[in-house]
Amino acid sequence: MSKILSTDPSNYSRKERGQIGIHEEEWQKLAAALEVSVGEIKDEKLSGIVHNSNSTFNDNSGNYYSQHFHISNSIVENLQDYISLLKKEVEYLKEENKTLKFQNK
Repeated sequence: MSKILSTDPSNYSRKERGQIGIHEEEWQKLAAALEVSVGEIKDEKLSGIVHNSNSTFNDNSGNYYSQHFHISNSIVENLQDYISLLKKEVEYLKEENKTLKFQNK
């Protein structure tokens, strides 16, 4: 995704975490890459639940944090396809690496 936005991975990561903004043209590039509308990736509804059961009001110990995300099925499918493609590429490169190591011995 960082390549699509012509940025480095750490900068993309900051955008993904919401530490820096994503410009409209970047939204359009991401939507085109994922083959979805800008609205599908821009309007994700986030709902989080924070429960602190280790407070001064009760004796239960333990803390937990739960987040629920709604992500469109088309985005999930596109990302799964991309992961499969990357796994195949990794396997191909491993084999190519073995071949080159063998040739250089």
